[in-house]
Amino acid sequence: MKTPSASTLRLMLPAVSLAILLAAIFYMQPRAMSYTGLNLLFNLAVPIALATIAQMLIIAVNDLDLSIGTFVSFAACVTAVYMPTAPLTAIAILAAAIAVYAALGMIIHVRDLPSIVVTLGMSFVWGGLAVIILPAPGGEAPAWLRAMMISKPPLLPMAIVASLLIALVAHLLVMRTTFGVLMRGVGGNARSVARAGWSVLWIKGATYAAAGFFAILSGIALVGLTTSADANIALRYTLLSIAGVILGGGEFVGGRVSPVGAVIGALTLTLAGSFLSFLRISPDWQIGAQGAILIIVLGLRLVLNRRSQEEKQP
Repeated sequence: MKTPSASTLRLMLPAVSLAILLAAIFYMQPRAMSYTGLNLLFNLAVPIALATIAQMLIIAVNDLDLSIGTFVSFAACVTAVYMPTAPLTAIAILAAAIAVYAALGMIIHVRDLPSIVVTLGMSFVWGGLAVIILPAPGGEAPAWLRAMMISKPPLLPMAIVASLLIALVAHLLVMRTTFGVLMRGVGGNARSVARAGWSVLWIKGATYAAAGFFAILSGIALVGLTTSADANIALRYTLLSIAGVILGGGEFVGGRVSPVGAVIGALTLTLAGSFLSFLRISPDWQIGAQGAILIIVLGLRLVLNRRSQEEKQP
């Protein structure tokens, strides 16, 4: 039987890491192998997966967004405060936030600014706005949103079904549309895209707008799960989203991203955190467990990359 190539193993690595972690959980806690157990394990998968897709879009154009966490918190505060009683106001605020995201992408391109610095500065802006909107934890989730997030579809929990849909939509957007090709082209070789007659400026603006849209969906989904919000509710999502993209096979340069892999990476990180919570272990260990998984997977990827290079050599 033919041995899989290093490149094939590299593509399979995110799914294999998730399967190994899930198998370990089922071995240690057989009761988790049920509808209720899976629902508890992947409870927060949806908002993390959406934030990871948002970060993946930014990484696809060779940028990095350090404001994802505070932006998701801002969107959650807007949702919890305005969506139940003034939905049009909430939609208007969130639409304006997407426009600001698009403008940021254009400014970064036109002025050739480092995205890390710009988005880090914007993280304080989004955090301040979130505090102004909701100075103390509170608010409530709209009834329709809460009903959707706690619904129980047949066979698989809502979190898994929604994650599969997110992966499908993101894959179609990034891999099957002209916009996705151009976006990855900008990440790979922006000059070639410009020479072909496309506007890199507008592509970057549209990419940032799409990222803002997915980040807003993350904030909305988070409120649906927690039923309330606060200005710091999603601060960890910045690092989790970056880790999810990299864990899922993405690269920081070259426009190399994998929407399906990014969602799998988000599920893996969610599973690591949820499993420790499931065992009533201190949340302080969750960050360490997620970091350890990322280091192990990156180490394996490095080994496979070297093996792949050796296979290509005559």
